[in-house]
Amino acid sequence: MCMVLIVEDEMLEQEFIKSIVREELFPQDTLLTCESGIEAVNLAEQYRPNIIITDVLIPELDGLSAIEKIRKFLPDVSVAVLSAYSDFAYAQKAIRLQVFEYLLKPVKPNTIKQVFRKMMDSTYKYHSMIGEKIEQNSIDSTKCNEYFIEKSVEYIKQHFREKITLEMIASRVFLNPKYFSRVFKKKMGVSFSKYVINLKIQYACRLLETTNYPAYRISIECGFSDPSYFNRVFCAQMEMTPQTYRKYVKVSKAIN
Repeated sequence: MCMVLIVEDEMLEQEFIKSIVREELFPQDTLLTCESGIEAVNLAEQYRPNIIITDVLIPELDGLSAIEKIRKFLPDVSVAVLSAYSDFAYAQKAIRLQVFEYLLKPVKPNTIKQVFRKMMDSTYKYHSMIGEKIEQNSIDSTKCNEYFIEKSVEYIKQHFREKITLEMIASRVFLNPKYFSRVFKKKMGVSFSKYVINLKIQYACRLLETTNYPAYRISIECGFSDPSYFNRVFCAQMEMTPQTYRKYVKVSKAIN
């Protein structure tokens, strides 16, 4: 699966690029968009795109400065830069950042399509090469899967209160979502969704034990958007309501 991020603050231009890129993507690929450099850095850190297409002059943080920050945690991401100015300083910095292509606006649709296809090919070849190196080094696939799951679990434990999906986590370790789901369940003993729910409910129990937050506040703290759904999930997991659990804990402490 390929993850593509388009960074462009002019909406007509953004739609123009999206329409071209979308024609080249497979159904399992993901296309993200944003309008500022800061948002681009945040999305890149969260979703780990394989390809980024960015304008230079965007709000908050210019495109090249955003790429400079992104390179620190995604050194191998393939980047194409769009610019309305043939400024030597911009081009020089783009070269230093190992940008795949530096395109001057206005850009013809066919040019963008050709560049994007080359970026896709480069990305697939890179990951294929990584796979070949793993085989050449005789690294056991089970150990690789365990490593990927361990990295995924670390991320889930840090972000379970946020809106995370199986597809998002699978893309972080460059695994097919269905394959990731199967390997995750085999390694952890529960499905991805069940594992996330367990973390949320464990955190809810801790809050019920240590705070006086009402149930709706706890549901928000645990990452549930609907308090009634939180109550249903909590009851199914703990076989009692959050209020009953809180009373049960207080009684147990009093007895002990």
